[in-house]
Amino acid sequence: MSKIKLKKGDLVQVISGESRGQKGKILSIDTAKYRAIVEGVNMVSKSEKPNAKNTNGGIVKKEGSIHLSNLMIVIDNKTARIGRVLDEKSNRMERVFKTKKEASK
Repeated sequence: MSKIKLKKGDLVQVISGESRGQKGKILSIDTAKYRAIVEGVNMVSKSEKPNAKNTNGGIVKKEGSIHLSNLMIVIDNKTARIGRVLDEKSNRMERVFKTKKEASK
Protein backbone atom coordinates (compact mmCIF):
# COMPACT_ATOMS: atom_id res chain seq x y z
CA MET A 1 0.00 0.00 0.00
CA SER A 2 1.07 3.58 -0.56
CA LYS A 3 1.74 6.24 2.05
CA ILE A 4 -1.42 7.53 3.75
CA LYS A 5 -1.96 11.12 2.66
CA LEU A 6 -5.13 11.84 4.65
CA LYS A 7 -4.97 12.88 8.31
CA LYS A 8 -7.30 12.90 11.30
CA GLY A 9 -9.47 16.02 11.17
CA ASP A 10 -9.49 16.37 7.36
CA LEU A 11 -12.82 17.10 5.68
CA VAL A 12 -13.42 14.34 3.12
CA GLN A 13 -16.08 13.21 0.66
CA VAL A 14 -16.98 9.61 -0.13
CA ILE A 15 -16.47 8.98 -3.85
CA SER A 16 -17.86 5.44 -4.12
CA GLY A 17 -20.00 2.98 -2.25
CA GLU A 18 -23.33 3.19 -0.48
CA SER A 19 -22.47 6.51 1.22
CA ARG A 20 -21.32 8.17 -2.04
CA GLY A 21 -21.45 11.97 -1.99
CA GLN A 22 -21.54 12.33 1.80
CA LYS A 23 -19.03 14.61 3.51
CA GLY A 24 -17.57 14.40 6.98
CA LYS A 25 -14.52 14.84 9.17
CA ILE A 26 -12.09 11.96 9.73
CA LEU A 27 -12.34 10.80 13.35
CA SER A 28 -9.67 8.09 13.24
CA ILE A 29 -7.48 6.17 10.80
CA ASP A 30 -6.45 2.50 11.02
CA THR A 31 -3.12 2.41 9.17
CA ALA A 32 -2.81 -1.39 9.29
CA LYS A 33 -6.15 -1.97 7.54
CA TYR A 34 -5.99 1.23 5.42
CA ARG A 35 -9.44 2.33 6.68
CA ALA A 36 -10.89 5.43 8.33
CA ILE A 37 -13.92 6.30 10.43
CA VAL A 38 -15.67 9.39 9.07
CA GLU A 39 -18.20 11.42 11.08
CA GLY A 40 -21.78 10.68 9.99
CA VAL A 41 -20.80 8.37 7.10
CA ASN A 42 -21.38 4.60 6.71
CA MET A 43 -23.71 4.33 9.71
CA VAL A 44 -24.17 0.77 11.00
CA SER A 45 -26.46 -0.68 13.69
CA LYS A 46 -24.73 -2.38 16.62
CA SER A 47 -26.31 -4.27 19.50
CA GLU A 48 -25.03 -3.11 22.89
CA LYS A 49 -25.42 -4.66 26.29
CA PRO A 50 -26.57 -2.42 29.15
CA ASN A 51 -23.69 -0.51 30.75
CA ALA A 52 -23.09 2.62 32.83
CA LYS A 53 -23.28 4.88 29.76
CA ASN A 54 -26.37 3.26 28.22
CA THR A 55 -28.42 1.65 31.00
CA ASN A 56 -31.00 0.10 28.65
CA GLY A 57 -28.66 -1.24 25.99
CA GLY A 58 -30.31 -2.08 22.67
CA ILE A 59 -29.52 -1.15 19.08
CA VAL A 60 -27.15 1.80 18.62
CA LYS A 61 -26.17 3.57 15.37
CA LYS A 62 -22.41 4.17 14.96
CA GLU A 63 -20.00 5.03 12.18
CA GLY A 64 -18.42 2.08 10.40
CA SER A 65 -15.00 2.17 8.81
CA ILE A 66 -14.52 2.97 5.13
CA HIS A 67 -11.53 2.21 2.90
CA LEU A 68 -9.23 5.18 2.27
CA SER A 69 -9.39 4.66 -1.50
CA ASN A 70 -13.06 5.65 -1.33
CA LEU A 71 -12.28 9.04 0.26
CA MET A 72 -11.16 12.31 -1.30
CA ILE A 73 -10.19 15.50 0.55
CA VAL A 74 -12.47 18.56 0.20
CA ILE A 75 -10.99 22.03 -0.35
CA ASP A 76 -13.22 25.06 -1.03
CA ASN A 77 -16.23 22.70 -1.48
CA LYS A 78 -14.39 20.78 -4.25
CA THR A 79 -12.61 17.45 -4.06
CA ALA A 80 -8.88 17.42 -4.71
CA ARG A 81 -6.05 14.96 -5.04
CA ILE A 82 -3.08 15.15 -2.65
CA GLY A 83 0.62 14.59 -3.27
CA ARG A 84 3.71 14.86 -1.12
CA VAL A 85 6.70 17.11 -1.87
CA LEU A 86 9.94 17.71 -0.02
CA ASP A 87 10.15 21.29 1.28
CA GLU A 88 13.74 22.39 0.75
CA LYS A 89 13.69 25.12 3.44
CA SER A 90 12.59 22.93 6.34
CA ASN A 91 13.72 19.62 4.79
CA ARG A 92 10.29 18.06 5.55
CA MET A 93 7.63 16.35 3.48
CA GLU A 94 4.56 18.54 2.88
CA ARG A 95 1.15 17.71 1.48
CA VAL A 96 0.41 19.45 -1.82
CA PHE A 97 -3.00 19.79 -3.44
CA LYS A 98 -2.52 18.75 -7.04
CA THR A 99 -5.35 20.94 -8.35
CA LYS A 100 -4.00 24.15 -6.76
CA LYS A 101 -0.26 23.32 -6.75
CA GLU A 102 0.12 24.77 -3.24
CA ALA A 103 0.99 23.35 0.16
CA SER A 104 -1.73 22.39 2.63
CA LYS A 105 -2.43 24.39 5.74
